[in-house]
Amino acid sequence: MTLIEELVNQIPMTEKLLEIKGVGIKTVSGFLAEVGDIGGFNNPKELQKLAGLALVENSSGKHKGKTTISRRERKRPRYLLFEVTMSLVAKKPEFRALHVYYTTRKLNPLKKMQSLMAIAAKLLRAFYAILTKGVDYDPKKMVSDIKRPAVYLQAA
Repeated sequence: MTLIEELVNQIPMTEKLLEIKGVGIKTVSGFLAEVGDIGGFNNPKELQKLAGLALVENSSGKHKGKTTISRRERKRPRYLLFEVTMSLVAKKPEFRALHVYYTTRKLNPLKKMQSLMAIAAKLLRAFYAILTKGVDYDPKKMVSDIKRPAVYLQAA
């Protein structure tokens, strides 16, 4: 573990990922091992696709099916993100607030697993922003950038 920790500390901006309470060295090292050089991705959508968290619609012809995550590509980053998301939802108030919002909103409430996968994708986008731009993790931004249309505000 000390060797892994030394190697992870050599990668720039990883200390900012470790500042997120609940994200540990195993998560960061596993994520970086699977993803590789983050500079090879032009946007976070490509990273979501690599992790199998991209949304796809199961439809054919006139049949309009459900929208699910693709589950293609690599399963290890998806598994790592899911595990850390479970921990963060249980322990961190901003992630718990997101989970409650997604599961209890009036229009299009998500099931619990759908909510966890949406939060995992959001965490993946946060990882991308931290690693590429060098910004600090802001818990208020995790909750504040949810787009709440006027319909949601009237219902509250």
